Amino acid sequence: MPRKTHLFTQEPHDLEQAGQWLREGKLVAFPTETVYGLGGSGLVPEAITGIYKAKGRPRNNPLILHFPHAESVFEEADPTAPLFHLAQQIAQIFWPGPLTMVLRRRKTSELCPEACAGLPTFAARVPEPLLTRKLLEFAAVPIAAPSANRSGRISPSSYQDVFSELNGRIDGIVQGADCRVGIESTIIDFSQDRPKILRPGKIMPSDLRPFIADFPEYQLTPTAPEAKENEQTPIAPGQFISHYAPTLPVELDIVSPDTTTQAWLSFHEVPAHFQGLSFVLSPSGSLEEAAQNLYKGLRFLDIEGQKRGLKSIAVSSIPKENIGIAILERLSRAAAPRPQAS
Repeated sequence: MPRKTHLFTQEPHDLEQAGQWLREGKLVAFPTETVYGLGGSGLVPEAITGIYKAKGRPRNNPLILHFPHAESVFEEADPTAPLFHLAQQIAQIFWPGPLTMVLRRRKTSELCPEACAGLPTFAARVPEPLLTRKLLEFAAVPIAAPSANRSGRISPSSYQDVFSELNGRIDGIVQGADCRVGIESTIIDFSQDRPKILRPGKIMPSDLRPFIADFPEYQLTPTAPEAKENEQTPIAPGQFISHYAPTLPVELDIVSPDTTTQAWLSFHEVPAHFQGLSFVLSPSGSLEEAAQNLYKGLRFLDIEGQKRGLKSIAVSSIPKENIGIAILERLSRAAAPRPQAS
């Protein structure tokens, strides 16, 4: 029987109750600066199981643990790891913020192995919004929180997106503002001998080079044919080939869409001759604004396009620079071959 999903306000008493629910193992979605997350206690196996079930998420896809401050993150990390102290230095610069670190777990860590997909590492970040960090302080435990949507689908950038997709499947939603960044956090692997970006986001290699000499570029490569993803265990989320996908197929680098069969996701303008369904990511040509609107645009075109009987979503070219690289990474996974039902 579907559960009733409670809507929490931003008032302190509501945040305190939401934090208590998280601590008790209930599932509560909440805003971050990137996308809305579906939270559950990182210490309660039943909560982690509930997250995977609510999302329909593969169990070999690890979760990101959210903490109110950096000190609590490094209490869970192995201090003997080669990059432990470098990770601490980077945390002082970029946390709170849209950066996730993959770190080695210390032997005494109480994090659920289920939240880490059974790996000796864990992914962690300290989100930027004060509202979110207050909620995490009220929870007083690490909170596992993947994006608050069905697995592989478009990530939510508003609480209304979460409600439309997970109402009746989770216990509560904190009604925060729309997400400022709009795409998921940058993920950097600090568990090996050299740091490496696993998923691009707002924070890019150019932002890191003043603090990490010779930090490697992120290589944006075309998606390969579908792999046997259920047999793989990535060390961080967002690594599966098909991800962030609307129901309608996505086609990239389209210059002149077919009005009768395609919706158009345009970077900064729609020519007057195109009279079909469209969404402009940034009228001013700002990549930051385009990132903020990416999932909003995909979701709008997917819903309206299906109503109109359209066959696909055409996407215009996106500048391959700065956060545009992260936008292209999300779009390439949205356009990738979908997993086939077994």
